[in-house]
Amino acid sequence: MFSRTILSRQLRQPATTLLLRSTTTTAPASSSGSFLLSLAAQRRLLSDATRKAIDKAVSSAPVVLFMKGTPETPQCGFSRASIQVLGLQGVDPNKFAAFNVLEDDELRQGIKEYSDWPTIPQLYVDKEFIGGCDIIVSMHQSGELAKLLEEKKVLATESEAETEAQGGKKE
Repeated sequence: MFSRTILSRQLRQPATTLLLRSTTTTAPASSSGSFLLSLAAQRRLLSDATRKAIDKAVSSAPVVLFMKGTPETPQCGFSRASIQVLGLQGVDPNKFAAFNVLEDDELRQGIKEYSDWPTIPQLYVDKEFIGGCDIIVSMHQSGELAKLLEEKKVLATESEAETEAQGGKKE
């Protein structure tokens, strides 16, 4: 599984530069323009170190979930629901990695900027952002998630599932 120590160490490095998202300031200031400038001032681009660390995390396995807590002890209902759906779908544990955003505030904020998605948990399949808990549950209910996971070949085979259920002992 993923080495959180490496990610945490990379995320704790001071950001080399924090840049505001570019906005056009030549337009006349209107109430909506001021609001947009205010929003832009609140958002920052990720530091190179943070972006690289998140890129590495997203690439660490075919199925990656950024969540609150761990798969064994989720710390919010949405993270718990996401883990349950992935379990019901039969995702191969060897093709899955989870990252606890509660361990590192830079990761917690950075992943939201990385995906441009405001909530956690966040699911990535083959480095592609899928969505949060609501999207995961909706795709599960419609059958889209099963189809996607099957296409990406990230489901445990029956023999792997049986081996896992027997405590990892092969006959």
